[in-house]
Amino acid sequence: MNSSRFKAIANNYQLYLFLLPTLLYFAIFAYWPMYGVIIAFKDFSVTKGILGSPWVGFEHFERFFTSYNFKELIGNTLGLSVLGLIVTFPLPIVLALLLNQVSNLRFKKFVQTTVYAPFFISTVVLSGMILVFLSPTGIINQAIVQLSGKEPILFMSQPEYFKAIYILSDVWQGTGFSAIVYIAALAGVNPEIHEAAIVDGATKWQRILNVDLPSIMPTAIILLILAVGNVMGVGFEKAYLLQTPTNLPSSEIISTYVYKVGLKQSQYSFSAAVGLFNSVINLILLIAVNKTAKKLSNTSLF
Repeated sequence: MNSSRFKAIANNYQLYLFLLPTLLYFAIFAYWPMYGVIIAFKDFSVTKGILGSPWVGFEHFERFFTSYNFKELIGNTLGLSVLGLIVTFPLPIVLALLLNQVSNLRFKKFVQTTVYAPFFISTVVLSGMILVFLSPTGIINQAIVQLSGKEPILFMSQPEYFKAIYILSDVWQGTGFSAIVYIAALAGVNPEIHEAAIVDGATKWQRILNVDLPSIMPTAIILLILAVGNVMGVGFEKAYLLQTPTNLPSSEIISTYVYKVGLKQSQYSFSAAVGLFNSVINLILLIAVNKTAKKLSNTSLF
């Protein structure tokens, strides 16, 4: 058995050479650094190193759980991620279904290019655009002043606007690119099924509900599992770039908190404990949602 396996590898060594860079990447940058997670249970000192630093057990976790802003951090993180998931997850499906019904290829390509383009704008540039547009002298406030006669709204200074701004910017930037997966899945639908449905008198709406939508549901379930498994991993860059001292009650999330505590204040063990807590919650959610999806639809990651 082993000899035949080694013989197969030797005969196809070119394929394994193509695979080698990927394996090395994950081994060096993903698996090897995982031993460093033990600093979450130590009082890490740069001079003593990871192995030489003293053990403190769950002291850093207890400190985080009893901190004054623990509920705020969890609430903001879950609020952004859950609301974002509810709003942003169905929209690529709807967009893909609509584009699939467009028969004019020139118009279809124009729309696809238009909705894909925002994805390629960097987060820094996007955040700068948001700050400029929503500033007291920005185009949004100028329109409000001209149309209603009211005073400019300080969008970025008021915590109640932050979640809406963050999620709507995600919708604008990511909906088009996320729809590519569903468009690809729809391209694999057998045209004969649609032809048979048309012969039977099915309308476009009926074909969408009974042919197109069921064909992309396995893909949608897999992407939903992955999205829920990353529900605590709200993006750091945009949240940090859009933060102001006055909107922190809504914009301070776990990832920005870890950055400020870990790098700015050099509390490496404490920030590692917070990050580990975040990862464990994501893992639990991933396993739970995957198991639920497997029971309900026989579609799962593993």
